[in-house]
Amino acid sequence: MTWLATVLTLFPEMFPGPLGASLAGKALEAGIWRLETVDIRDFARDKHRSVDDAPFGGGPGMVMRPDVLDAAIEGAGGVGPLIYLTPRGRVLDQALVKELAAGPGVRLICGRFEGVDERVLEARAPLEVSLGDFVLSGGEPAAIALIDACVRLLPGVLGEPDTLAEESFEAGLLEYPHYTRPAVWQGRSVPEVLLSGHHERIRAWRRERAEEATRKRRPDLWERYLARQRAANG
Repeated sequence: MTWLATVLTLFPEMFPGPLGASLAGKALEAGIWRLETVDIRDFARDKHRSVDDAPFGGGPGMVMRPDVLDAAIEGAGGVGPLIYLTPRGRVLDQALVKELAAGPGVRLICGRFEGVDERVLEARAPLEVSLGDFVLSGGEPAAIALIDACVRLLPGVLGEPDTLAEESFEAGLLEYPHYTRPAVWQGRSVPEVLLSGHHERIRAWRRERAEEATRKRRPDLWERYLARQRAANG
């Protein structure tokens, strides 16, 4: 079955965007995955195609109407979990990406303005997902990032399956540093162990560097990694 991304948006022209290039674009052309965009404005009920209104209780900005968005969700079809991209959602991580990539696809709601009416979220109960603790102008860039992360895990997208096993977060660690030719650049040499041809020593060095990077840069990941190690060791 071809993995399907269905995107509900006010700006369908933003797609495929970067998803039409590089690995994702080649996989799209090859039919490994499909992209469907649904223009939420097509489900508006007035001649002005209104999708938003002022918030009850006052305040700045506008809010996406529940009746219009719910009709768009109903009419969009698609497969897989319904996801609302919002700063208040759970942070997207590699574990969730792998779960989504293993399914038939995703249905993504791209919010705009101040957000969407809470009642449609209560009625539809989407999984709320965030890229991090910052605010974008809309959900479209987040949707592109989520789709790209999933597509690269689909069978046939990456030429070397082993690449996935050594990426950041696969073992709960950040990735180790990489080097290529020339062996000496601006007086900086490639670590000698990488030139040794000794695979066990290279694996050990890479694990040490990954652990060091995680400990220094992401103490939250490091603590979770240590907890998993302790649990595995009894």
